[in-house]
Amino acid sequence: MSWQRFAPIVISITVIILIAVLQEQSRLVAAITATMPLTAPLGIWIVYAAQGGDKQAVAEFNGSLLVGVWPTVGFLVAVWLAARAGWRLVPMLVAGYAAWVVGLGVLFGVRYLLEL
Repeated sequence: MSWQRFAPIVISITVIILIAVLQEQSRLVAAITATMPLTAPLGIWIVYAAQGGDKQAVAEFNGSLLVGVWPTVGFLVAVWLAARAGWRLVPMLVAGYAAWVVGLGVLFGVRYLLEL
């Protein structure tokens, strides 16, 4: 297995361990660590390599990443509200993913309407 394929696995495991350790010291630092951009840089690298360094393709991809963040924000808001309401873990996550799916639906709906 090459380093380029192995690195994301090592980084992901390291981040998970960091979160587990840091949450005992500071939930804020653990939360910041949990929301670090990990998959976005990997996606940017893949697009950059696949497009031969085409800056326009990378810029378009980054614009799509920026738009795609909003459903994730919806996920986090829904989970936060559910946690404040005293929900258990699984219903919290279900609510979060439901909000994420609705957010994606809104994005695709807006995109469809703009293409008409």
